[in-house]
Amino acid sequence: MESISQELLFLTEMAKGITAQFGDNCEVVVHDWSKPVDSTIVVIENGHVTGRNVGDPGTNLGLEIMRGTSEGDNRHNYVTQTKDGRILRSTSMYVKNNAGTIIGALCINFDITDLMVAEKTLQSLTASGLQPVRESFVSNVNDLLDTLIQEAQVTIGKPPAAMTKEDKIKIIQLLDQKGAFLIKKSGEKVCSYLSISKFTLYSYLEESKGGDSDEGASE
Repeated sequence: MESISQELLFLTEMAKGITAQFGDNCEVVVHDWSKPVDSTIVVIENGHVTGRNVGDPGTNLGLEIMRGTSEGDNRHNYVTQTKDGRILRSTSMYVKNNAGTIIGALCINFDITDLMVAEKTLQSLTASGLQPVRESFVSNVNDLLDTLIQEAQVTIGKPPAAMTKEDKIKIIQLLDQKGAFLIKKSGEKVCSYLSISKFTLYSYLEESKGGDSDEGASE
């Protein structure tokens, strides 16, 4: 390609095809740098995105390349903003002639403002950013007690057979703090789980609360 004008029909159809694929929020612009700086746009589809028309100038990025301040490497998926505050996800690809000289550019500007608003709305309706809280949904209190015992065992990190007296005091303290002993006949289940007597259970429970304990309590 030696000039943008030579491929203008192809570039125009490409611009139409891209905007047809991605919709009204997608603007495609073709710049011809053989034109004066203030009128490089020769093709534009969905110009309402940036409020520009054929015959309008390019952006500061193109101007820097034309000036030689930057080298003119293609830029993909960068975020920029229109003068009225809308957020664009943009790509700028520079067209070179056979000699390697930049002769124009094909730019895609996709208005993602509404998508960003929708994203924030979805985040406000989901658990994003919220601290998770463990809550057990069961059909009866026995299942709830089983869950509390399992969670307490995970915290201790040992099966009952490997627990020391201190471990059992700790797991009873955890169960008490979780309200497990408010459940009817929970003491019997905990005693069976830890292989201790009711007397030992009450002793450990008092000890976990910092009360008097019977150090000689047997299991």
